[in-house]
Amino acid sequence: GAVLDALHLAREAGIASRDAAWDLQRALIDFLEHHWADPDNGLWEVRGPRRHFVHSKVMAWVGMDRAVQAVERFGLDGPADRWRAIRQQIHDEVCEKGFDADRGTFTQFYGSQGLDAALLLIPRVGFLPWDDPRVVGTVEAVQKDLLRDGFLLRYDPTADGNVDGLDGDEATFVACTFWLVDALGGIGHATEARELFDRLLELRNDVGLLSEEYDVSGKRQVGNTPQAYSHVGLINAATRLDAADAPRQRREGRT
Repeated sequence: GAVLDALHLAREAGIASRDAAWDLQRALIDFLEHHWADPDNGLWEVRGPRRHFVHSKVMAWVGMDRAVQAVERFGLDGPADRWRAIRQQIHDEVCEKGFDADRGTFTQFYGSQGLDAALLLIPRVGFLPWDDPRVVGTVEAVQKDLLRDGFLLRYDPTADGNVDGLDGDEATFVACTFWLVDALGGIGHATEARELFDRLLELRNDVGLLSEEYDVSGKRQVGNTPQAYSHVGLINAATRLDAADAPRQRREGRT
């Protein structure tokens, strides 16, 4: 799903393509057609049993959606009707099995009691709009359950009977906290998003770089350093906040 989305963005940007690129994408789409319903280890590659992770299903939807758009918008060859039907099937299943109506939030996997920071990406990839109540509920639930001393965990490893199959705790994730900034801005909580963004900027080292995780108790960056994932999150969050600021700046007569 992520690869197909990246190549879709390249098409939107007008980057020249080769015939072999579409052949590769057709192969990826064919794999998705036959395996989207399989359980997997999720974005975080957990060591526990394979499950139907909601983020994984959403990214399968992304792959099929970009396949449909490749035909409809860019004139590439493919069975758009069949892909469209699979896209709808995935969407329906995720909304039925991956959403906890009692709590008003999507869950880490089907039937899970736990949450996952990756759920914050549901509106960013276009699965649902930012103003959908299910999106707003998910953002607020993730913030409530996974925020630790101002920064976000990937997920709670103690939920659902030790979902990742590993002992011990881990530090908060920088990229996930930037996802929360982006999500808060997306649902209209711009002031809260900016405050969190500013707090994240304070984590940068002397040359302005960020690591993978932040150890709140030790007040230090830990994990892979520098971490590209963290910096991509920073850029996306900054873009979101800049867009939120633009109307106010126009009202105040600034550019």
